[in-house]
Amino acid sequence: MIAAAAGLLMLEGVGGVLLAVSAAGFVASGLVGFCPACAMLGRRLDKAAK
Repeated sequence: MIAAAAGLLMLEGVGGVLLAVSAAGFVASGLVGFCPACAMLGRRLDKAAK
C-alpha cells in the first residue's frame, strides 16, 4: 500500500502510475492468495504444510 501511495504522490507521470498499478497487483495477489506468475510456471501452494 505504501508503494502505491508513493507512486501516485511522489513520482510523476507514467513511472508513478506503473509503480502504483504494480503495487496494487501485489496487494491483490496477497489478499486473494493466487499468483498468476506462479501459476504460469506451474508452482503450487502446498496446503498440507500449513
